Amino acid sequence: MEDWITQHKLPLGWAVKQVITALQDHARWFFDIVTDGISFLVDGLTSILLLVPPLLVIAAVAALAYWLQRSWKLVLFIVLAFLLITNLGYWQATVETISLVGFATLVSVAIGVPLGIASAHRPWLYTALRPILDLMQTLPTFVYLIPTLVLFGLGAAPGLISTVIFAIPAPIRLTHLGITSVPRPLMEAGEAFGATKRQLLWKVEIPHAMPTIMAGITQCIMLSLSMVVIAALVGAEGLGTPVVRALGQVNIPMGFEAGTAIVLLAIVLDRVCRRPERRSSV
Repeated sequence: MEDWITQHKLPLGWAVKQVITALQDHARWFFDIVTDGISFLVDGLTSILLLVPPLLVIAAVAALAYWLQRSWKLVLFIVLAFLLITNLGYWQATVETISLVGFATLVSVAIGVPLGIASAHRPWLYTALRPILDLMQTLPTFVYLIPTLVLFGLGAAPGLISTVIFAIPAPIRLTHLGITSVPRPLMEAGEAFGATKRQLLWKVEIPHAMPTIMAGITQCIMLSLSMVVIAALVGAEGLGTPVVRALGQVNIPMGFEAGTAIVLLAIVLDRVCRRPERRSSV
C-alpha cells in the first residue's frame, strides 16, 4: 500500500514549475520593471544616506529617538551603538540594511494594515486569509526564495519581496486583533452620537487599536531585520553579506562583528519604534 501511494505521486512540484515557467515566458517585462524599480529605490536611498556624514546621521537618529521616547539613556545607547558599528567598519552595510528594512516595512504596513482593518469588518475575508497567513509564516524561507530568485534575479528585489512575504502577516494579524478588540459599548456610544462608519473607524476603532497596531508594526520591523542574512543569499547588500561571507570562510571575527552590528541595529530600531510607555501621574 505504501509503495502504491509513493508510485502515484501528485505532480505538485511539476505544477509549480510550470507556473513559474509560464510567468517567465509571458510576464518577463513585468518582473523586469519591478526589479528595476526596487533596485532604483533601495539603491537610491542608500546612496543618499551614504552622502551624509555618519556623525550627522547618528545625531539625527539620536534627536529623533529623544523626540519620540524622551529618554537620554536611549539616546546615549544609540550614539554608542552606531559609533561601535562605524568603528568596526560596517557603517555602509548598516545603511544598506536600513534601506532594505525600511522599504520592506513600508510595503508590509501599507498592505497589511488596510487588509487587517478590512478583515476585521468582514469575517469571511479573515477566514480566507488565515490559511494563507499560516502558510506564509510557517513555510521555510528558502522555499519561496527559489521562485523569487528565478523571477527577479539576483539583487535587492528578491530579498525585498521575500522579506515582505515573511513579515506582512504580523501587521495583518495584529491590526485585525486590535480592531476586533474594540469594546462594543464604545462602538454603540459612537453610533448613538450619529457617527458614520468612516468616523467610527478613524475616531473610535483606530485610536483604540493603535497600541496593538503599533506592536504589529514593530514586530514587522524585527521580522524584516531577521531576514537580512537570508536576503544576502540572493544578492541583497547589507549586514547579511559579511555574515554569509564569514560562514563560507569560517571567519569567526568577521561573523561575530557583523552579528554584533545586526543585534545593535535591532535593539535601536526596536527601542525607537516602540510605543512610549505612559507614565503614571500618581
